[in-house]
Amino acid sequence: MGMSVNGGGGSRRRRGRGRGGHAPMSEINVTPMVDVMLVLLIIFMVAAPLLTVGVPIELPQSQGKQLESNHEPLTISVSSNGDVFIGESQVPLDEVAEKLKAIAKNGVDEQIFVRGDKGTTYGTVMRVMGRISAGGFKKVSLVTEVEDGAAVQ
Repeated sequence: MGMSVNGGGGSRRRRGRGRGGHAPMSEINVTPMVDVMLVLLIIFMVAAPLLTVGVPIELPQSQGKQLESNHEPLTISVSSNGDVFIGESQVPLDEVAEKLKAIAKNGVDEQIFVRGDKGTTYGTVMRVMGRISAGGFKKVSLVTEVEDGAAVQ
């Protein structure tokens, strides 16, 4: 009593183009995307330390703990000949406070790092820090390198 609707021998008809064709794939292959993302991750991990600050200065060495910061602070560099840089752009000493106020996202609560070349005189670095303080900024830190052979805790 039961009849087959397929008709003839129980073989099913394939969808697709002609004989031996395949149906279109409905899944997304994410393997190439994951491969590309891993390569980009490695590239950025290698390149990130190189992107700190572009002004080449030789920092003095000291013993001290590294400050913990959850975001990138503003960086002011003082070269050995007394030139002042905010990031990578040179700024006249008298315009330091105005430029910082224009750049600072958190206003005067912005963290500022001062990088002074070890060949720079103490007075030059203090003049820069005085301009920063006169602008109302209170979170100012000096950047140094860890002394050779010093144990930092």
